[in-house]
Amino acid sequence: MFDLFKRKPPAADTTAPAAPEPEAPEPEAKSWTERLKAGLGLSRTRLAGALTGVLSRRKLDDEALDALETALLTADVGVDATAHLLEDVKARYRRAGPDGDAGTVLKEALAALLAPLETPLVVTGERPFVIMLTGVNGAGKTTSIGKLAKWLQQQGLSVLLAAGDTFRAAAREQLAAWGERNNVAVVRQEGGDAAAVMFDAVNAARARGIDVVLADTAGRLPTQGHLMEELAKVKRVLAKAQPGAPHAVLLVLDANTGQNALAQVKAFDAAVGLTGLVLTKLDGTAKGGVVAAIAKQHAVPLQFIGVGEGIDDLRPFAARDFAEALVG
Repeated sequence: MFDLFKRKPPAADTTAPAAPEPEAPEPEAKSWTERLKAGLGLSRTRLAGALTGVLSRRKLDDEALDALETALLTADVGVDATAHLLEDVKARYRRAGPDGDAGTVLKEALAALLAPLETPLVVTGERPFVIMLTGVNGAGKTTSIGKLAKWLQQQGLSVLLAAGDTFRAAAREQLAAWGERNNVAVVRQEGGDAAAVMFDAVNAARARGIDVVLADTAGRLPTQGHLMEELAKVKRVLAKAQPGAPHAVLLVLDANTGQNALAQVKAFDAAVGLTGLVLTKLDGTAKGGVVAAIAKQHAVPLQFIGVGEGIDDLRPFAARDFAEALVG
């Protein structure tokens, strides 16, 4: 649009320019441990809150041990893992002598219990390296795939996404959005058979020289026998498309499901043979203690944890960092 009115030129400003205000320093980026602790700190039922009375005493007498047992059970640690931790804490406390500190001893015992879960995801020489992701509805599977794609790219690997959730149109659209965000290709079909999508995706990745295929699957409950059988079929089709595939099978768990997460691990492992876990939503009201229950009763490696909505909020699991953040 043309300006139809002529404006007078502004008068010259003869005042000296004001000195620029000093720029405020940018806040330092938080470390992953700090972000993890902040995320777990949002929980209203955080273990540290339940342990405040115990840890403030420093001494582990019988009353403190009873309180510790209650706190652990309340935090979804489970009966078996709680019994194990109590015995280990008592033994470590005795060895520490008069200078023993209850909080430090608990962190050490928890880190030792969780240590076997700290097994990183290793992308071996197979190309494409196929990772199949499973989980119940609403666990955060599709979002985790988008974040995992970003993490793999940061490792210098090229990625292709397979939209194997053919039941839910929104899942395909969501995965396509993550593909656009990460600038990676997405193989999808409107409806159709999930196994066919997987087969096409592996062949497309091979033709394009892609390093990793992330294969999404539809959410399902472990009690839905026919859907668990379909999941096993998808796995067999991937093996036909690429010898040895899937090279990794990850179960995505919602940390807010508590002890039910342990039941999911057992059921999905029996159905498809899990190689790793992804634990999401630790920044919500999750208690986090179920990780200890998994370590004690069904120790499938916990390879990634998520503590936020950001694309970089999915990171490899570190037992000592997690114990430090959980206990506080």
